[in-house]
Amino acid sequence: MTGSNHPGDGNRQSDPSRRTVLRGAAAVTLATAVTSAAATGTASAAGGSSTAVVDHPGAQWLPAARTNFRTAQRPHSHPIDYVLIHVTQERFEDGVAVFQEAGRKTSAHYVVRSADGRIGQCVRERDIAWHAGHPDYDDRSIGITHEGWVDSARWFTEEMYAASAALTAAVCARYAIPVDRTHILGHHQVPGTTHTDPGANWDWEHYLELVRRVKTAS
Repeated sequence: MTGSNHPGDGNRQSDPSRRTVLRGAAAVTLATAVTSAAATGTASAAGGSSTAVVDHPGAQWLPAARTNFRTAQRPHSHPIDYVLIHVTQERFEDGVAVFQEAGRKTSAHYVVRSADGRIGQCVRERDIAWHAGHPDYDDRSIGITHEGWVDSARWFTEEMYAASAALTAAVCARYAIPVDRTHILGHHQVPGTTHTDPGANWDWEHYLELVRRVKTAS
């Protein structure tokens, strides 16, 4: 989850040629992400973590420290109305390490790796991750953070978009969340935030297109 003190945070515009190149592989990558998740739903995740505790098939359980989230019984205790998109401003492993360090009082439900779309789950969806910086949005959202830096478009790979879109589509289906920009938000849209992620390089149009494609196919 990004702070506003990173040099050039969210101000650099994306390279239009990159979008053209990536779109050609979008359908294949998205299909691979969905098929892989379904195929590994009952298997053990990498590193020996059991998928029995994860909410998204194929995710690896990388639990946050107990002091960095709040236990709940959502959606019974709190409705889940939003998906909140973040960027780590860290490497995948470093972002997870922050969530696992006791006393940091920050976490997200999921972390998505840039190179291959690997998904780590750090907090159960029923529990409240501290990612929005706003109690009401924390209570009512699923937080998904993505490896990378907001001022570098190269981190937002097609593998990352496809895996994250499949995850968001599944979350929206579970909790009847509409697939639109009123309910799938960037961290910068949280009232009172100083954060700018996911930034100008995040391709919202492409991302929502992928989310809708997965939801239609399922």
